[in-house]
Amino acid sequence: MAGVTVGLSDRVLEEVVWVMRAYKFLLRPTVGQAQVLSEMLRDHCSLYNGALEERRGSYRDRGVAVRYGEQSAQLKEIRGFDPERQGRWSFSSQQATLRRLDKAMGAFFRRVKAGQTPGYPRFKPVARFDTVVFPKDGDGCRWDSMPGHADTRVRFQGVGHVRVNRHRPVEGVVKTVSVTREGGRWYVVLVCDQVPVRPLPVTGSRVGIDVGIVNFLADSRGGFVENPRYAKAAAEKLAHAQRELARFPKVAARRRTVTHRAAAERVRALHGKVRRKRVDHHHKVALDLLRAHDVIAHEKLTIHNMVRAPKPKPDPERPGAFLPNGSAAKAGLNKSIHDAGWGGFLEILTAKAERAGRTVIPVDPRNTSRTCPACGHVSAENRPEQAVFACVACGYANHADTVAAINVHQRAGQAHRQATPA
Repeated sequence: MAGVTVGLSDRVLEEVVWVMRAYKFLLRPTVGQAQVLSEMLRDHCSLYNGALEERRGSYRDRGVAVRYGEQSAQLKEIRGFDPERQGRWSFSSQQATLRRLDKAMGAFFRRVKAGQTPGYPRFKPVARFDTVVFPKDGDGCRWDSMPGHADTRVRFQGVGHVRVNRHRPVEGVVKTVSVTREGGRWYVVLVCDQVPVRPLPVTGSRVGIDVGIVNFLADSRGGFVENPRYAKAAAEKLAHAQRELARFPKVAARRRTVTHRAAAERVRALHGKVRRKRVDHHHKVALDLLRAHDVIAHEKLTIHNMVRAPKPKPDPERPGAFLPNGSAAKAGLNKSIHDAGWGGFLEILTAKAERAGRTVIPVDPRNTSRTCPACGHVSAENRPEQAVFACVACGYANHADTVAAINVHQRAGQAHRQATPA
């Protein structure tokens, strides 16, 4: 979205480009507030599951599909019938929970029509229902932030004013507010509109990048970014914590002992620490790239296809038996891909580029590491080793990841020239 403003210095009309942006801040609730926030998640989870059961039962018994409008109209009656659990929370946040279910049902029917694996929406356990959305600031919640004031709070209906660790200023107009639980931590997420774009200084530089396992990133200029492998570094601690958790029998959440909950919390805390380290690394690498280059090209990866398990190979000579299909090696590769987090990094890079006025170009990834950037010869024999590229046609040699990044850069230039009219 764009608007027009007048510069005070020269009184020249300048166009100001606006974007939407999400801000995520750590909450500092008291012990009592954390308990009430957990109760809010529990009651919204109960509402979600009850609405799902109504949809399932209505279609199973009467063949009638229940829509969001019908369930939303029942909210007033539900709140009056159960004022202690449902009546004390925001009406609009409960509508957002019902829209969440409606969106899941819509995605289910869309997959059915497309011939994909449907994946019918499932009931949510309380331990995994971690987010409540308030669709409008001021309706059931209020973001209370004074410019230049360190004390920031957010008010939730039924909870009160909760302290916020606001580590950066919030720009634009707050549209929606969400409270989410990650392990033992609470966060507030603000989605803001009319956030002004603040372009970085022009550098005149263009670069192609190639993400990988050995090196997290290689660029077309010969640079490399080391892969930190946070999950691998924490694997021993995580395995020990999971073994401790596995000693307890699988029981319902209400029957878990204090020791069982503590063991589960240690596993969640370790996963959360790895995730935060990985995201922090992605932000830093993306920011370094955007500060140094105006245009960044990368491979358009379909990661969900890359991490699929290999199909089993039945043995024609032994019914019921299977041939080796490399599943163990593929599982290790998939684990490394998830540890690197390519998808999350590319999403962060694209979002930061939009606000920084930079351009990110995805290109076709086919044969980027097998194509010679000097002569264009394509062959698997050009890769005698994992990290070595040696063209069998012209003799060009370089690091395989650097070659892939050079090819990505060249393809982005070709795409740009084709898209730009002469």
